[in-house]
Amino acid sequence: MLSLPKAAEPLLSRFSIAFTRPTFQRALLLFVGFVLTRGRHTVTHALWNARMLARGHFSDYHRVFCRARWSLWPLGKVLAAMVLELVPADLPVVCAVDDTAAQHRGKKVYGKGRYRDGCRSTRTHEVWIWGHCWVVLAINVKFFFASRPWALPVLCALYRTREVNQQEGRRHKTPIRLARQLIATLMHWFPQRTFILLGDGHYASHELARFCRRHRQRLTLVSLLHPRAHLCTAPPPRRQGQMGRRRVRGSKLPHPQDAVANAQRKRSTVGWYGGQKRRVEFISQAAHWYKATEGLVPIRWVFVHDLEGTHEDRYFYSTDPGLSPSRIMTLYTGRWSIEVTFQESKQHLGLASPRNRKDQSVLRTVPCLLGLFSLVAVLFHRHTRGKTCPPHSYPWYAKREVTFSDALATVRRLLWRETVFAESDRHHALKKLPRRLQDTLLDQLSRAA
Repeated sequence: MLSLPKAAEPLLSRFSIAFTRPTFQRALLLFVGFVLTRGRHTVTHALWNARMLARGHFSDYHRVFCRARWSLWPLGKVLAAMVLELVPADLPVVCAVDDTAAQHRGKKVYGKGRYRDGCRSTRTHEVWIWGHCWVVLAINVKFFFASRPWALPVLCALYRTREVNQQEGRRHKTPIRLARQLIATLMHWFPQRTFILLGDGHYASHELARFCRRHRQRLTLVSLLHPRAHLCTAPPPRRQGQMGRRRVRGSKLPHPQDAVANAQRKRSTVGWYGGQKRRVEFISQAAHWYKATEGLVPIRWVFVHDLEGTHEDRYFYSTDPGLSPSRIMTLYTGRWSIEVTFQESKQHLGLASPRNRKDQSVLRTVPCLLGLFSLVAVLFHRHTRGKTCPPHSYPWYAKREVTFSDALATVRRLLWRETVFAESDRHHALKKLPRRLQDTLLDQLSRAA
């Protein structure tokens, strides 16, 4: 058994339920190796960084992803329970859903497809890449050391093209249906919690809104609304003695874009991107969103105009008409944290760098790397709880608050001191060095950015 840091051992031991004892020992070593690795995150690089702790043949660690018998679902449930401990029980759980494309070249890579690269594409120019598209569900957690919430991934699913699903005899699922499956799983695991789901324009669908409306006692959707959405009033009650089919919808209302032109705007200060505050103008109305053959969904839509002019006008909506406009705007701007999570996972955890091609390896590696982001954040929170944790900065680059690179550097430092050197330094050579030299050595080993 590896000598893990005191903050990590009780957390990592929870994941043992998904593995056999030998596989769990190898998984722990790969966890240490992936945290210590900088650059491309592959099993080979992880073993190279933790080679002093590795026991057995190197192929045994490659088989953890490609052949060992274990499931991601128990790991996801343990991780979700771990993250939900950081959200007060009397508050709704704010979840963000989005998809990210990771480039993965090769002729025989499982599940590969052609996807739009959201980072390099613009409205007038689109960039396409070959790789994988992952639908990710993350929980927003407000830490004491950050002004904005951190989006911690807990569940994800690989979107497979219609051709791949037909070849494998599987029913095709769109990203929206995969997102619905992920949030339904989270609701099933934790029946005592209520959830608020945040989605961008890709998930602003009538189908997902109807699903959230059906589970309105525990689930609310906040997303973007099309300016020309079809809105109407509630259907009138059926008259006594009336013949024929009951009316599905009521009177037609103006499109949001048309309603904004004649309505009087209000002003308010709301939560904004990056945990900031912003003065905005808004218009809000309650209506029913109608789509042919799919029925009505009661919503509250909000038009937002940024008074500082740095952001374009947007239309938001919520499937809970009782939510206030300022609450809807604050919730949606908090969705941006999942975009930051994707960027930091690709930069520091090598989310797009695995080079596996078999189905089992492809389906397991990226979810584990996304889970590693959440685990590092939770470990950093437990280690620094009740302490002051200033961000690491240079004279020419001053940080205002802690970022994920600081959290990763702190966890790396713990693993170097309490795991790597504790296991391999039998003569306690590190402890014999001067304190300042120890700190300099550990700082250079743990530097994440």
